[in-house]
Amino acid sequence: MNIDRIVLAFAGTFVLLGVLLAHLVSPWWLLLPAFVGLNMLQSAFTGFCPLAIILKRLGVAPGCAFC
Repeated sequence: MNIDRIVLAFAGTFVLLGVLLAHLVSPWWLLLPAFVGLNMLQSAFTGFCPLAIILKRLGVAPGCAFC
């Protein structure tokens, strides 16, 4: 698995988790998927992704998006 797939899986997991928690616990949990979405949007324009940097330092194989 490369960095791109891990970042996408991580983001998707946190979006679904935030929506589930908003449904079951409190609507305030919708801030979690909003934060993930904003991070993905800024990453699309700047190329800066904290998770990708961490994964790269851990030696995970790069993909085409986060080289």
